[in-house]
Amino acid sequence: MKLARAIHFDESDTRVFASPARTGEWCISGGFEFSDWSEGDLSGKARQAFANGWLGLETFGRVTFVAVVEVTEAEVAALTSALSQHFVTYYGAPSADAAQPVAAEEIAQMAALCDDHAPNTLLTVARELTDAGVRESYRVIEPQAAELDMVAVHGDLPDG
Repeated sequence: MKLARAIHFDESDTRVFASPARTGEWCISGGFEFSDWSEGDLSGKARQAFANGWLGLETFGRVTFVAVVEVTEAEVAALTSALSQHFVTYYGAPSADAAQPVAAEEIAQMAALCDDHAPNTLLTVARELTDAGVRESYRVIEPQAAELDMVAVHGDLPDG
């Protein structure tokens, strides 16, 4: 099974998101956060989080890029538990047990998005408000294979 981890190429996420995700934390789309938003909610850093932020499952901060990687069943179980508790704490779910199926579905959706891609594939998300609600689209950036001569040193070693 595959999921995605937050990746940073520079420090821009620390400036554009009110709460940036930590490099390496597991991420999902997190579009549910915006399910009742309107145009009036889309300003400043909140707009940036809406427009293209993945949701980290440790800090619950946002990140622009995620990388596809393998995940264990034990990690998925821990992530589901953390997301279930987040639903209780921030969204009024009656209990973590009641929130568990919704959390599991959110993680399963992310796994389905990741499963068709090779490890290290980068993903971005773009959101827009429509009459039907929030619409998400994804961009896939395939990993580039390095040429051997870019990483290997050729030549003779000195004797000695």
